[in-house]
Amino acid sequence: MPAMIDTMFSVRETPWHGQGTIVKEAPTSEEAIRLAQIDWKVEQKPIFLEDGTQIKGSWANVRSSDGKPLGIVGDRYKIVQNTEAFAFTDALLGEGVRYETAGSLKDGKIIWLLARMPQTIKVLGEDVDPYMVFTNTHDGSGAVRVCMTPVRVVCFNTLNMAINGAKRMWSARHTGSIANKLDDAIETLELANRYLEATQETFEQLYKVKINDSNLIQFVNNIIPIADDMADRQKNNQQAIRDDIIFRYTEAPDLRVLDKTGARLVQAVADTTSHMEPFRMTANYKENRFKKAIDGNDILDKTVQMLLAA
Repeated sequence: MPAMIDTMFSVRETPWHGQGTIVKEAPTSEEAIRLAQIDWKVEQKPIFLEDGTQIKGSWANVRSSDGKPLGIVGDRYKIVQNTEAFAFTDALLGEGVRYETAGSLKDGKIIWLLARMPQTIKVLGEDVDPYMVFTNTHDGSGAVRVCMTPVRVVCFNTLNMAINGAKRMWSARHTGSIANKLDDAIETLELANRYLEATQETFEQLYKVKINDSNLIQFVNNIIPIADDMADRQKNNQQAIRDDIIFRYTEAPDLRVLDKTGARLVQAVADTTSHMEPFRMTANYKENRFKKAIDGNDILDKTVQMLLAA
């Protein structure tokens, strides 16, 4: 299966599959658009049958740089240009925002940008950098989305947890007045800050959940269940995930110094979900991992909810 990456840039680290441009410092939005090679516009073209009859109510979104088709959309679809996406994030985060990575997938059908928010928060004394991820589709398949992804600095684990009472993602369809919706999305910053506050509060609660050798195994077995009717390969894969979580919890140098609590177990699970190699090294596994950074991770969510209910 070919990789979905079209163009991208990344700060300091090698991008997926060795593609894209590597830069030393996080750029501004103007530089990011150019480095990611998404400084093109989306244009709408009419669609015709072979006999020359125009298909009413349908339009082809095409890339201005080369005329490549991106998707078929209806009359209500409103284009959000790549420059508008960056302008929105600039306005949202204000002066000091810097972009860590940006690019396009599937020949420009999807674009994303990841910006580090200016502040760093403390979670149980450790630095956590809050990132805002913006994704947009030009093929009519999805909404404009903005979400929060806190990252633990010491090991680059994503802590994108579902937290009760705190919204992690905002989205708007490509219908109606997108410009107005993006204006209204300034509320997203308030939601983002609330999410960061809730993350800190959640870890304070998790710190109160004591873990010993006995209930560690029980918690991990409940997080990663193995059923009798599973195929042997699936059982082996589940056991491998269990072993990886326990190994990271007990042996990872950055975790061994932490108290034996639910907070440490959540960090171990985040370590596994962020860094454990997949069982099948498909061409797109890093793109799929990035997608989980946007959509969230079911295993991490399950861990948090289980520990809070303990």
